[in-house]
Amino acid sequence: MKKIVLLFAAACVLLSAGCTKKNEEAGNKLVVWSFTDEVGKMNEKYYQPRHPEITVEYSLTPTEQFPNKLDPVLQSGQGAPDVFALEDTFVRKYVESGMMLDITDLYLEVKDKMLGYPMEIGSADGKVYAFSWQAAPGAMFYRRSLAKKYFGTDDPAEIQKHFTDVNAFLASAEKLKNDSNGACVVISAIQDLFKPFQGARQQPWVVDGKLVIDNSMYQFMDVAKTLHDKGQEGRVGQWSEGWFAGMNGSLKDEKGNPVEVFSVFLPTWGLHYVLKENAKDTAGDWAMIPGPLPYRWGGTWIGAWKKTKNPEAAKEFIRILTTDDEVIEEYATDSGDFVGNTNVIEKIKNNFSEPFLGGQNHYAAFAEMAPKIDGTKTQGTDQAIESIFVETFTSFVNGEKTRDEAITAFKDQVNAQLGL
Repeated sequence: MKKIVLLFAAACVLLSAGCTKKNEEAGNKLVVWSFTDEVGKMNEKYYQPRHPEITVEYSLTPTEQFPNKLDPVLQSGQGAPDVFALEDTFVRKYVESGMMLDITDLYLEVKDKMLGYPMEIGSADGKVYAFSWQAAPGAMFYRRSLAKKYFGTDDPAEIQKHFTDVNAFLASAEKLKNDSNGACVVISAIQDLFKPFQGARQQPWVVDGKLVIDNSMYQFMDVAKTLHDKGQEGRVGQWSEGWFAGMNGSLKDEKGNPVEVFSVFLPTWGLHYVLKENAKDTAGDWAMIPGPLPYRWGGTWIGAWKKTKNPEAAKEFIRILTTDDEVIEEYATDSGDFVGNTNVIEKIKNNFSEPFLGGQNHYAAFAEMAPKIDGTKTQGTDQAIESIFVETFTSFVNGEKTRDEAITAFKDQVNAQLGL
């Protein structure tokens, strides 16, 4: 009997030691998954030096594969990361999933210095689940030389007056076409206007489990059709060679005639990674204005699994990479990326002069646009619904369907795929 008791006691000691070791390992380790190398670089530069006691196991997976990798481990709890990044197109899916750690307490500590819309997108049912270090307000970028040619000035404040709302935009599109004898179009790709009209919605796509088509989306269809039928857009697809050709001044119509493209709609990152990269021949001949409607496009959020064994370290990781004043200022200064921390925005916004934009301060301009963006209409089903909408609206613009036929087809497809 004495031998059995001793063996039992020894087993308890070993079990206790194993549990202690396991707990220590959990307390000193964070598993972080991302689809963008930005998170990995920020971890190495900002989080790890501040928390060398924490071992970060970082994993990078391509964007298109990321949800398929993340979904099963979150649902099963086997091999789930503590912290993970979320792209704009699928962030709401996870925020609404019930599988993320509630970080409302952290939000209450920092809310007064953070832009509203990224936090709105990271929230659901009155709680906050994901933060973003950045914001991605969108602008209307235009060619200075064409502005002088057709409006007599390239000054952003004056040009904005010609594009201050949708009616002004349409009137200016007509002026460009008429005054150029058909050579100048206001945009090359009609899809450029989708994000602005999406941002103008008064209602989300789904209300009380039913599909809702906001008036702004009907207006988008009508504006797109008008521009197309009047030849006031370049009739090329977004992300196509023609779209990029419009940026660098080399677009031609079907007869081989040169086409002047007045503007392109892009967000913060679009300036650096799209326009600069594809419009090198027209560098310095650009400027930016808010355009007819405030909008946003893109971004990355960070959240944590609700069953993480190290919630405090997970929250600290999120806090440092997305809200810390010192970190965000250094990141913004080094990268030029537009951030979501308003303390930092106010401190640095007047320090920029962008040669590509003829010396214009893009950061100060984006700082004025960002607070006007509404993030409350964003939902987890947006990506699926909007991909269907783009298909059906294109058939209407191209004359393949009437407006009513296109809307009916849209509703039918949404019902078939999503049951709405």
